[in-house]
Amino acid sequence: MNLTINASYLPHDDPDAALAFYRDLLGFEVRKDVGYEGLRWLTVGPVGQPGTSIVLTPPAVDPGITDDERRTITEMMAKGTYASINLATADLDGTFDRLQAGDVEIVQEPTDQPYGIRDCAVRDPAGNMIRIQQAG
Repeated sequence: MNLTINASYLPHDDPDAALAFYRDLLGFEVRKDVGYEGLRWLTVGPVGQPGTSIVLTPPAVDPGITDDERRTITEMMAKGTYASINLATADLDGTFDRLQAGDVEIVQEPTDQPYGIRDCAVRDPAGNMIRIQQAG
């Protein structure tokens, strides 16, 4: 079996802020920008990696979600505990400097972790945890 990761999903609560973060700060390309009934779904991904995408979705739009679940999701997003993704870069310090200059919420500066990686953590505009590790 040969499986690959095609897409991961993260919620957003402001599509323009999400584009400013993922496209303008992280340098991802926009692959799709789809509107439906006043909502927007954005698909972004790293340049040169067309088979890997992040789909930024309006939160809690699944019709099977209850009002209580919607409230919980909204509360968790506000606290930054709902969703996360790990990324990798060949230049962690340069990437961190670019993010810091972009006035994003810094959770952790570049750190050598006791489990063998060097990484940092920030939050995107919707509160999603973005951990970025030094590649290689």
